[in-house]
Amino acid sequence: MVEGRENNGAGKKVIVGVCVMEKKVFSAPMGQILERLQAFGEFEIIYFGDRVILEEPIERWPICDCLIAFHSSGYPLEKAEAYAALRKPFLVNELEPQHLLHDRRKVYECLEMCGIPVPRYAFVNRDKPYEELEYFVEEEDFVEVHGQRFWKPFVEKPVNGDDHRIMIYYPSSAGGGMKELFRKVGNRSSEFHPEVRRVRREGSYIYEEFMPTGGTDVKVYTVGAEYAHAEARKSPVVDGVVMRNPDGKEVRYPVLLTPNEKQMAREVCIAFRQGVCGFDLLRCEGRSYVCDVNGWSFVKNSYKYYDDAACVLRKMFLDAKAPHLSTTIPPVLPWKVNEPAQPCEGLTRQGSGIIGSFGQSEELRCVIAIIRHGDRTPKQKVKLKVTEEKLLNLMLKYNGGRPRAETKLKSAVQLQDLLDATRILVPRTRPGPGSDSEAEDIEHAEKLRQVKAVLEEGGHFSGIYRKVQLKPLKWVKVANGDTEERPIEALMVLKYGGVLTHAGRKQAEELGRYFRNNMYPGEGTGLLRLHSTYRHDLKIYSSDEGRVQMSAAAFAKGLLDLEGQLTPILVSLVSKDSSMLDGLDNASIEMEETKTRLNELITSGVKAAQANGSSKKPWMVDGAGLPLNASELLPTLVKLTKKVTEQVRLLAKDEDEKLAETTSYDVIPPYDQARALGKTNIDIDRIAAGLPCGSEGFLLMYARWRKLERDLYNERKDRYDITQIPDVYDSCKYDLLHNAHLNIDGLDEHFKVAQLLADGVIPNEYGINPMQKLKIGSKIARRLLGKILIDLRNTREEAINVAELKNQCQSLTTSIKNEKEHSDHHPKFLIKNEESRKTSFTSDKSMDQDEDDDKEIKYRLDPKYANVKTPERHVRTRLYFTSESHIHSLMNVLRYSNLDESLQGEASLICDNALERLLKTKELDYMSYIVLRMFENTEVNLEDPKRYRLEMTFSRGADLSPLEKNDTEAASLHQEHTLPIMGPERLQEVGAYLTLDKMEEMVRPFAMPAEDFPPPSIPQGFSGYFKSAGVLERLVNLWPFHKHANGNNVNK
Repeated sequence: MVEGRENNGAGKKVIVGVCVMEKKVFSAPMGQILERLQAFGEFEIIYFGDRVILEEPIERWPICDCLIAFHSSGYPLEKAEAYAALRKPFLVNELEPQHLLHDRRKVYECLEMCGIPVPRYAFVNRDKPYEELEYFVEEEDFVEVHGQRFWKPFVEKPVNGDDHRIMIYYPSSAGGGMKELFRKVGNRSSEFHPEVRRVRREGSYIYEEFMPTGGTDVKVYTVGAEYAHAEARKSPVVDGVVMRNPDGKEVRYPVLLTPNEKQMAREVCIAFRQGVCGFDLLRCEGRSYVCDVNGWSFVKNSYKYYDDAACVLRKMFLDAKAPHLSTTIPPVLPWKVNEPAQPCEGLTRQGSGIIGSFGQSEELRCVIAIIRHGDRTPKQKVKLKVTEEKLLNLMLKYNGGRPRAETKLKSAVQLQDLLDATRILVPRTRPGPGSDSEAEDIEHAEKLRQVKAVLEEGGHFSGIYRKVQLKPLKWVKVANGDTEERPIEALMVLKYGGVLTHAGRKQAEELGRYFRNNMYPGEGTGLLRLHSTYRHDLKIYSSDEGRVQMSAAAFAKGLLDLEGQLTPILVSLVSKDSSMLDGLDNASIEMEETKTRLNELITSGVKAAQANGSSKKPWMVDGAGLPLNASELLPTLVKLTKKVTEQVRLLAKDEDEKLAETTSYDVIPPYDQARALGKTNIDIDRIAAGLPCGSEGFLLMYARWRKLERDLYNERKDRYDITQIPDVYDSCKYDLLHNAHLNIDGLDEHFKVAQLLADGVIPNEYGINPMQKLKIGSKIARRLLGKILIDLRNTREEAINVAELKNQCQSLTTSIKNEKEHSDHHPKFLIKNEESRKTSFTSDKSMDQDEDDDKEIKYRLDPKYANVKTPERHVRTRLYFTSESHIHSLMNVLRYSNLDESLQGEASLICDNALERLLKTKELDYMSYIVLRMFENTEVNLEDPKRYRLEMTFSRGADLSPLEKNDTEAASLHQEHTLPIMGPERLQEVGAYLTLDKMEEMVRPFAMPAEDFPPPSIPQGFSGYFKSAGVLERLVNLWPFHKHANGNNVNK
C-alpha cells in the first residue's frame, strides 16, 4: 500500500486498485502515470501483485473505489470479472469486452457494427487444419472468399488476436513473394520470402485489402473517450527494419488527428468500453481505417503524454467516486512545483534557413523531379503470323471465344500455356543447306524457336517483362452456321527485354542517396528526420513499365535509407499512373509526320536544310543536332551492323549445336528472383564462362542483332529505315557496357557511328524544329505538366496556411504572456488550457481535412509533443519516374513555351546558355532528370509574387564518356558494368528570379487544367494492385529518422 497525505480535510482519499500482472505494473509508462496520480494527493494506490491475483480468492483481494485491470499473458480475466461483480469498483477498462480482443473476427464485427471504417475483409473459418472449403478459391494473383475477390497485394491475419504472424502476399507483376510481419525481434519486424506464393491453410484467417499508406502506420492511444494521442512509426511492410533510439526504444513521432479520426478514437473507446485503449490506424487515399484494437496501451517516452494521461485519469476517478471535489487542474502540476518555468516557444522557427542569391532568408518548400529509368537490356519485339491450331485455340481460350477479338497474355498461367504449345510446334532439328524447305518456313520456325527461348528465359514468368499479343487476321465461317466464325490466321507479337539491369538498380539507388544528401539544403540527413516527423510529404509515381517501377523502388530505397528487397518497397511506396507517365498515343500522328520529314532530311542531306538557319541560335534550325554527313554515315552503319551480327551468329551456332543434343522438354531452372526484379549483382560466373551478361543467351543475342540488320536496310528496295537507328545504338551501347568481355571486333567503331546518328535522330523524333517540339511535347506531357502545376499550387496554399498558423500561434503566445502578467491564473483559463492539450494545440481549419475537394488532407507532426525545433517546416516531394519520351517532351515545353502565340514577346524559361548546352547534350540517358525546386522567402509579404521562387536544373544522366578513355576509370567501369550519373546543371542564369506566377503563365497553355483531372476517389478499401492514387494525392508517408543518426540531437 502506498501512503499519502490527507486531501485538505475534504474526506478520505479515493482508493485506486492496480490489478494487473507485475510485469505491466513495473513498466515505465505505468510507473510514470501512477506517480503523477499519487502526487495530486487525492488517491491511495494499492498494487495487488501476482501472488494475490493468481493465488488468493477474490474475497481476500483488497477493496478499492476504482480499478485498473486488463488482460496480459497469464492473467485470470474471469477471476477479475468475478471480483468486479463482487465489489463493483469504477472500471477504467471494463473486463467482459476484453474477451473480444482475442478474436480478430469479433473485433472487426464490433467495429463495423459501430460504423467505424475498416479495410474490406472476409473470414475463412476452418474447423481443422488444411480443411478444404468450397467458398475459398486461390489463384495466382487473388483469393476469392464467398465470391468476394481480393487481388494481391492482400493481407492475411490469423483470427487469434494473440498470433502476430501476419502475411502480405505480393502480385506476380511486382515479382511475387510474401512478407511476414511479426512482433519485433531485435531490429526486425518483418521478413520477405520471395519463394512463397500460396496462402496458409493450417488455420482460420481474415483476408483483407492491402492499404497503401506510404510506408507509415499510425498508433492511437485513448485515455477516456475525449482524449487521443497519435504517433507515426515506420511500417513493417516496407523493409522490416525497426528504427531504435540509443536507449533501444522504437522511434515514433507524435502526429495530429483529423476531426474524423478523433471521432473514430472516441467511438473505439466507447464501442469496446476501454477507457485506456490503443488501436492501429491506416491512412489511405484521404480516408482512415482501423485495422487492429489492442486494449490497454500507454505511450512510451513522452512526458507530456504522461502529464495528460494522469490529468485525464484523475478527472475520471474523481467524477466517478468523488464528484464533490474540483477537477480543475492546478496552475502548476504537483510534480512540476520545483521545475524552472519554461518559456512558451510556440512555433518559433530556428536555424538552418538557407541564404538565397539576394541574401534573403529562404525555406525549401517543394522538390519535383521527373526521372528516367535506369540502365536496361534492349527492348525487343518478335512478330510472326501463326496458323497453327494450337495457338489459335489458345487465343480463343483467353479472349472469351470471340474469333475477331485480340488477346493479351501476361500472367504466368497464360504464358505457360503458350510455352507448352510452342515447345510442341518448334521443330526438333533445323533443315540442312540442301533442304527443300521454303525460306519462309525456315524463318517461321526460327521465330517460333526465338519465342520459346524468350519464354524459357529466367525460369519464371513475370508479366512486368514479357507480354504477348495475338491479333486475328483471317476468319472462315464454320460449316454448321451462317454467322459463326473461327480464326485461321493471327499475328503474334511478343514484346520482351527492357529489363532493369544490376547497373540500373545500382544507378537508381545511388541517385536516391544523392537526392537525400544534396537536394534538401540545410537538411543533410535531416531529410530523414523531416520524413519521419510528417514534415516531409513524399509521393512517388511510376509509369506502367517494369523497369520504371523498379527504378522508382530502388531510388526510394536510397532516398529513405531502406534495406532489403525491392518488391515490398515498390508496393508500399510507388503509385502507378500510366495515363500521366506512359504512352505516345496523343502525339502519334505528329510523330509519324516528323519521322517522315526526318527521313527526308537524312537521306537528301542535312546541310541544305540547315543553310537558312540562325548561327546565333543553332537550336532554332530544322533538324538541329543532326550530323551534316548523316547520309554518308548510313551505309557505314549497315556495314558495321552486318559485321557484328555475323560474329554473334557464329557464337550462337556453337551454343545451338550444344542445345540440339538435349531435349526440348528439359526442366526449367528454378525461379530466380533477381531475374524477375532486375539483377542485384553482376553475373561473374557467366562472364568468366564467356557467356553474355544477364540471362540473354547467344541465340537471343543473335536474334536481336539479326532483326536490327534486316530492319535497318532493305537490300531489295534499297531503303533505309532511320527509325531503327535508336535501336542499333541501344544494342551497341548495351553490348559495349555489358558484353565487352566477348571481344566483338568493330563494336567500338560501330558504337561511335551509331551514336553520331542517334544523337541527331532521337531528339528530332519529338519535333524537327522548336514549334513542332513544343506541339508534340505538350501533347505527350500535357497531363504531367498539369500535375506539376497542381503540386506547385498546393505547396503555395499549404505554405500560406502554415504562415497563418504561425501568426496565430505567436498571437496566442503573446496573449498568454499578457494574461499571466495581468491575472492570477483564473480557473476558467486553466480549464481552457486542459482543452488545448486535448486538441493538440492547433486549429482544425489549418491542420485538419479541408471540406473543399480541391485541398489535400494535411497529416502533420503534433508540435505540442514533438522534440523538434521547427515543427512548421514542411517540404513536399513529388517524384515522377518515366521513359525517355516524357523527359524529352517536358524539356521541349520548358525551353520553347515562349514560342506559343499567346506568349509572344516573352523570354524562354530556359536561358540561352542552357539552350546551347542542351543542344550539345548527347542524349538524356538513363537516370537523366529534371528538377524543379520551390523556395519561400519568409521575409516577403504573402501577397508578393516574389515570395515563391522556382529553380530548375537537369542532368543528362549516365555519362558514356568515361568508357571512351583508356585509363583505370574506364577499366573499373567495364568491370562493374555501371556508368556514373552526371550532376545537375542550371537551366537559368545565376541570379535569375523565376516566380511561381511566371512559371504558371508560361506553362498553363500546354498543361491539362486542374478541373479536367478526375476528382479524388473515395475508395472502398483498395482494389487491385497499384490502383492509381488519383491526381490530387493524399499526404501520407513518413517514418522514423536515419538509423545511424545520433539520437541525442534535437531534430531540425
